[in-house]
Amino acid sequence: MKILQTDISDVFMIEPKVFGDERGFFFESFNQKIWLEKTGITQYFVQHNHSRSMQNVLRGLHYQIKQPQGKLVRVVKGEVFDVAVDIRKSSPTFGQWIGAHLSEKNKIQFWVPEGFAHGFIVLSDYAEFLYLSTDFYAPEHERAIIWNDPDLAIDWPVSGHPILSDKDQKASLFRDAEVFD
Repeated sequence: MKILQTDISDVFMIEPKVFGDERGFFFESFNQKIWLEKTGITQYFVQHNHSRSMQNVLRGLHYQIKQPQGKLVRVVKGEVFDVAVDIRKSSPTFGQWIGAHLSEKNKIQFWVPEGFAHGFIVLSDYAEFLYLSTDFYAPEHERAIIWNDPDLAIDWPVSGHPILSDKDQKASLFRDAEVFD
Protein backbone atom coordinates (compact mmCIF):
# COMPACT_ATOMS: atom_id res chain seq x y z
CA MET A 1 0.00 0.00 0.00
CA LYS A 2 1.09 3.55 -0.71
CA ILE A 3 0.40 6.40 1.75
CA LEU A 4 -0.68 9.64 0.05
CA GLN A 5 -0.23 12.72 2.25
CA THR A 6 -2.81 15.52 2.33
CA ASP A 7 -2.64 19.17 3.36
CA ILE A 8 -3.64 18.10 6.89
CA SER A 9 -0.80 15.95 8.17
CA ASP A 10 -2.91 13.58 10.30
CA VAL A 11 -5.28 12.79 7.42
CA PHE A 12 -4.05 10.64 4.56
CA MET A 13 -5.21 8.48 1.71
CA ILE A 14 -4.12 4.94 0.99
CA GLU A 15 -3.62 3.59 -2.49
CA PRO A 16 -3.69 -0.20 -2.37
CA LYS A 17 -1.58 -2.43 -4.58
CA VAL A 18 -4.15 -3.94 -6.95
CA PHE A 19 -3.50 -7.14 -8.86
CA GLY A 20 -5.77 -7.43 -11.86
CA ASP A 21 -6.22 -9.16 -15.16
CA GLU A 22 -9.05 -10.08 -17.52
CA ARG A 23 -10.64 -12.20 -14.75
CA GLY A 24 -10.97 -9.35 -12.26
CA PHE A 25 -8.80 -8.03 -9.43
CA PHE A 26 -7.52 -8.67 -5.94
CA PHE A 27 -6.15 -6.33 -3.29
CA GLU A 28 -5.56 -6.49 0.41
CA SER A 29 -7.86 -3.84 1.86
CA PHE A 30 -6.43 -4.08 5.37
CA ASN A 31 -3.50 -5.76 7.08
CA GLN A 32 -2.82 -4.82 10.74
CA LYS A 33 0.93 -5.47 10.51
CA ILE A 34 1.41 -3.34 7.37
CA TRP A 35 -0.96 -0.66 8.74
CA LEU A 36 1.19 -0.31 11.87
CA GLU A 37 4.46 -0.31 9.89
CA LYS A 38 3.29 2.30 7.37
CA THR A 39 1.21 4.59 9.62
CA GLY A 40 2.42 4.10 13.17
CA ILE A 41 -1.23 4.11 14.29
CA THR A 42 -1.62 1.62 17.13
CA GLN A 43 -5.38 1.71 17.71
CA TYR A 44 -7.26 -1.38 16.69
CA PHE A 45 -10.45 -1.30 14.67
CA VAL A 46 -13.39 -2.54 16.74
CA GLN A 47 -16.33 -1.98 14.40
CA HIS A 48 -16.89 -2.42 10.66
CA ASN A 49 -19.81 -0.53 9.07
CA HIS A 50 -21.43 -0.69 5.65
CA SER A 51 -23.90 1.86 4.29
CA ARG A 52 -25.71 2.31 1.01
CA SER A 53 -27.01 5.69 -0.09
CA MET A 54 -28.59 7.06 -3.22
CA GLN A 55 -27.27 9.92 -5.35
CA ASN A 56 -27.13 13.34 -3.69
CA VAL A 57 -27.45 11.93 -0.15
CA LEU A 58 -25.12 13.80 2.17
CA ARG A 59 -24.24 12.18 5.49
CA GLY A 60 -22.44 14.30 8.07
CA LEU A 61 -20.53 16.07 9.35
CA HIS A 62 -20.53 13.56 12.23
CA TYR A 63 -18.25 12.90 15.20
CA GLN A 64 -18.39 11.60 18.77
CA ILE A 65 -17.31 14.01 21.50
CA LYS A 66 -16.62 11.07 23.84
CA GLN A 67 -15.43 7.73 22.49
CA PRO A 68 -14.06 9.51 19.40
CA GLN A 69 -13.67 7.31 16.38
CA GLY A 70 -10.85 7.11 13.90
CA LYS A 71 -12.26 5.85 10.61
CA LEU A 72 -10.68 4.11 7.66
CA VAL A 73 -13.21 4.56 4.86
CA ARG A 74 -13.63 3.31 1.30
CA VAL A 75 -16.23 2.89 -1.41
CA VAL A 76 -17.01 -0.53 -2.90
CA LYS A 77 -19.77 0.59 -5.31
CA GLY A 78 -20.18 4.00 -6.88
CA GLU A 79 -18.44 7.25 -5.97
CA VAL A 80 -18.50 9.75 -3.10
CA PHE A 81 -16.81 12.98 -2.16
CA ASP A 82 -15.56 12.40 1.38
CA VAL A 83 -14.65 15.17 3.84
CA ALA A 84 -12.71 15.37 7.11
CA VAL A 85 -12.79 18.56 9.23
CA ASP A 86 -10.23 19.17 11.98
CA ILE A 87 -12.19 20.05 15.16
CA ARG A 88 -9.26 19.92 17.61
CA LYS A 89 -8.86 23.42 19.12
CA SER A 90 -5.16 22.83 19.85
CA SER A 91 -4.39 21.84 16.26
CA PRO A 92 -2.68 24.22 13.81
CA THR A 93 -5.25 23.06 11.22
CA PHE A 94 -8.31 23.62 13.46
CA GLY A 95 -11.34 24.40 11.28
CA GLN A 96 -9.67 23.24 8.06
CA TRP A 97 -11.10 20.51 5.88
CA ILE A 98 -9.78 18.08 3.32
CA GLY A 99 -11.84 16.28 0.68
CA ALA A 100 -11.21 13.19 -1.43
CA HIS A 101 -13.02 11.45 -4.26
CA LEU A 102 -13.42 7.79 -3.31
CA SER A 103 -14.77 5.26 -5.78
CA GLU A 104 -14.97 1.63 -6.67
CA LYS A 105 -12.64 2.43 -9.58
CA ASN A 106 -9.81 4.19 -7.72
CA LYS A 107 -10.07 1.96 -4.61
CA ILE A 108 -8.53 4.76 -2.53
CA GLN A 109 -9.05 4.57 1.24
CA PHE A 110 -9.24 7.67 3.43
CA TRP A 111 -8.00 7.83 7.03
CA VAL A 112 -10.08 10.19 9.21
CA PRO A 113 -8.45 10.35 12.66
CA GLU A 114 -10.07 10.91 16.03
CA GLY A 115 -10.81 14.59 16.56
CA PHE A 116 -12.25 15.11 13.09
CA ALA A 117 -15.81 15.53 11.87
CA HIS A 118 -16.59 13.33 8.88
CA GLY A 119 -19.10 13.37 6.06
CA PHE A 120 -19.65 12.42 2.45
CA ILE A 121 -21.95 13.06 -0.50
CA VAL A 122 -22.88 10.42 -3.05
CA LEU A 123 -21.98 11.41 -6.62
CA SER A 124 -23.04 8.24 -8.47
CA ASP A 125 -26.54 6.74 -8.77
CA TYR A 126 -25.84 5.07 -5.43
CA ALA A 127 -22.78 4.21 -3.36
CA GLU A 128 -21.86 1.50 -0.92
CA PHE A 129 -19.49 2.81 1.72
CA LEU A 130 -17.40 0.76 4.16
CA TYR A 131 -15.57 1.96 7.21
CA LEU A 132 -13.54 0.53 10.03
CA SER A 133 -13.81 2.42 13.34
CA THR A 134 -11.41 2.58 16.28
CA ASP A 135 -14.21 2.87 18.85
CA PHE A 136 -17.82 1.77 19.11
CA TYR A 137 -20.74 3.88 17.98
CA ALA A 138 -22.14 5.80 20.95
CA PRO A 139 -25.26 7.75 19.89
CA GLU A 140 -25.38 9.64 23.20
CA HIS A 141 -21.99 11.20 22.33
CA GLU A 142 -22.65 11.82 18.63
CA ARG A 143 -22.61 15.39 17.39
CA ALA A 144 -23.02 16.95 13.95
CA ILE A 145 -21.91 20.12 12.21
CA ILE A 146 -24.09 21.46 9.40
CA TRP A 147 -22.80 20.47 5.97
CA ASN A 148 -22.92 23.99 4.50
CA ASP A 149 -21.40 25.88 7.43
CA PRO A 150 -20.24 29.30 6.16
CA ASP A 151 -17.11 29.35 8.34
CA LEU A 152 -15.92 25.97 7.01
CA ALA A 153 -16.87 26.79 3.38
CA ILE A 154 -16.56 23.20 2.21
CA ASP A 155 -16.58 23.01 -1.57
CA TRP A 156 -19.07 20.15 -1.92
CA PRO A 157 -19.52 19.02 -5.54
CA VAL A 158 -23.31 19.32 -5.40
CA SER A 159 -25.85 21.26 -7.40
CA GLY A 160 -28.96 22.22 -5.50
CA HIS A 161 -29.72 21.01 -2.02
CA PRO A 162 -28.51 17.53 -0.97
CA ILE A 163 -30.74 14.93 0.66
CA LEU A 164 -30.24 15.07 4.43
CA SER A 165 -31.50 13.15 7.45
CA ASP A 166 -33.52 15.05 10.07
CA LYS A 167 -30.49 14.91 12.36
CA ASP A 168 -28.22 16.43 9.72
CA GLN A 169 -30.74 19.16 8.90
CA LYS A 170 -30.66 20.22 12.57
CA ALA A 171 -26.85 20.06 12.93
CA SER A 172 -24.91 22.84 14.68
CA LEU A 173 -22.92 25.60 13.13
CA PHE A 174 -19.18 25.11 13.52
CA ARG A 175 -18.87 28.16 15.80
CA ASP A 176 -21.48 26.65 18.16
CA ALA A 177 -20.27 23.05 17.97
CA GLU A 178 -18.83 21.14 20.89
CA VAL A 179 -15.25 20.43 19.80
CA PHE A 180 -12.10 18.78 21.17
CA ASP A 181 -9.57 20.70 23.30
